[in-house]
Amino acid sequence: MGREDSHYRPEGVDGRKFGGPGSGGATGRVPVPDAQLPRAPGDPGRRPDAGSAPVGRANPQQYGPDPVGRPNPQRYGPEPVGRAHPQSYGPEPVGRPNPQQYGPGHPPQYGPGHPPQFGPEPVGRARPEQFAGRAEPQPYGGGQVSWPDQDGRGGGPVGRAAPPAAPEPPPARRRRRLPLAVLASVLIVVLAAVGLAVVRPGPVAGWLGSEAVAPAASAQAPEPDPPAVLAGPDPNAPVPSADGVRAALDPLVRAAALGDRVNVSVADVTTGKALYGSGQDAPTVPASVTKLATAVTVLAARGPAYRIPTRAVAGATPGEVVIVGGGDPTLAVDKNGFYPGAARLDDLAAQVRKALGGTAPTRVIVDSSLFSGPVYEPGWDDDIPTGGFGAPITALMTDGARRDAEAARKNFDDTHGAAERVSQPDLTAGRQFARLLGLSGDAAEVKRGSAPAASGASAAAGAPGTELGKVQSLPMVRLVDIMISDSDNVIAETLARQVALARNKPASFVGGAAATDAVIGELGLPADEISLADGSGLSRTNRISPSLLTDLITLAGNGSHPELAAIFGGLPVGGWSGTLDDRYQAAVTKAGAGVVRAKTGTLSRVNAIAGLVTTADGRLLTFAVLTDQAPEGTLDATRQALDRITSALAGCGCR
Repeated sequence: MGREDSHYRPEGVDGRKFGGPGSGGATGRVPVPDAQLPRAPGDPGRRPDAGSAPVGRANPQQYGPDPVGRPNPQRYGPEPVGRAHPQSYGPEPVGRPNPQQYGPGHPPQYGPGHPPQFGPEPVGRARPEQFAGRAEPQPYGGGQVSWPDQDGRGGGPVGRAAPPAAPEPPPARRRRRLPLAVLASVLIVVLAAVGLAVVRPGPVAGWLGSEAVAPAASAQAPEPDPPAVLAGPDPNAPVPSADGVRAALDPLVRAAALGDRVNVSVADVTTGKALYGSGQDAPTVPASVTKLATAVTVLAARGPAYRIPTRAVAGATPGEVVIVGGGDPTLAVDKNGFYPGAARLDDLAAQVRKALGGTAPTRVIVDSSLFSGPVYEPGWDDDIPTGGFGAPITALMTDGARRDAEAARKNFDDTHGAAERVSQPDLTAGRQFARLLGLSGDAAEVKRGSAPAASGASAAAGAPGTELGKVQSLPMVRLVDIMISDSDNVIAETLARQVALARNKPASFVGGAAATDAVIGELGLPADEISLADGSGLSRTNRISPSLLTDLITLAGNGSHPELAAIFGGLPVGGWSGTLDDRYQAAVTKAGAGVVRAKTGTLSRVNAIAGLVTTADGRLLTFAVLTDQAPEGTLDATRQALDRITSALAGCGCR
């Protein structure tokens, strides 16, 4: 049994009010093999076959090969998009617009030069083994299961020991590709491209640009400014030397609290030059750091402005309405939804009633067939559904499958983000929709089915398959922000399926993993250094190399793929937000407060951190530190050991 990192960690053995014992796992899918594909002579960062063949491991489950290097087919259109604070459901923090005011026909007034704000990151989870090569079972199979416990601030990890990891391969030198633009410019470019802007807090302005921006109107007193956050990286600042970084990090990497297997990659974000590596190409359990790969690939595959539709079409008989799930996990029932600014079923119902005219709705059919395979990853422990941090993954759901969205929002701090989830999210959403259409009693009961095919553009209104209404999710840039800020596992799994859909693969756990591999290869990165069972990091059989993580972060900031820069908006900030809010407090780590910005990952005996740091000279670096054999019962010490590594980068010129 494993747990993922959490923003709120109360005292206690496990730090959670929910949970139960873990259980044995199913056989895992084979992780990344020890041997990487050979590097071309004289070009240690690329494979000799790059550009001529698919990159990475074979596609599972007879998914055909995907071309490598094809241009990104997704483009984003002119529709203005916004950014919501992912988890302030009462008084909003300073610098965040209120996303709930963005109703249909009222897009926020966005313009270029208004980059994202930074918000906290509450919770995430991690789960055990994936399986390999099996046909995916049908959804809703199996018996009753229950969730495990999550991290606690005062307690150590709870759960099964990690399975033995593959022996570390010999380190291979890597060449970082493509010259890099200043990260601030990239952020402004991508936000302007999708028409997105959010007010920034004061100290952040130095990093993202100095234009004056009026604060969002609010009746609340302003929050105090946070510490300087990645303030003013200087592209002309001196580059740390490899020897200088090695001298600073080697003693820290050997800390006993990190265990026997610590894999590290550090690179310069402006030049892409590798500055430090220790087991940097070794496949390592990433835990919730997996969400960085999910974020990059869904932004590449769908684009930041893409919105997930939920549709209603006319059924086979008069008055029958089919609600068709498109995979939006944030869909709300009404204005009291969990995710601010989400699409709403009451809006969809109003469209349907208008489209039907004088025909009264008689019944609702639920079409959630877009997603296939099991609703839980087959290798996850049996106690997933009842712990409050995950849910069955279906193409139609409301509020991330929370049973009571309003209560979950109000009690977020008290429950640390945990909330009871429904066991059949698609049917629950269908019943909610039926009630909004005015159905009651037996008529409000729903069943699964398929939407009839539309008979053509000339079909009469109300003919089977005719679209009666459609609502759309928050734009992808905001879904990614919420996923990273909140470490939201349900959003992560649905976004992995969006990658699969964009690459014409089944929208399932296996299809999402295969599509993620394909997109990693398309981006020119070594897909043989990633092997995933899911998109959230809940599986202990996920494997990612530290150098691939720094490659992903570098690529998101180098200007060649400006749409990827959206991953930075949700990253927690050392000593201020998310899973890093109570870290970087000790004297030996305080150099990292306000200048380390990273995604964390935690399972029992697994600790990871990957992100960005500005050095004392103003140079922006990317790092990934992963350890998957940490000693039992040393969570706080292990985290401080990780923080000392990143703080050393923040506090030195390393020249």
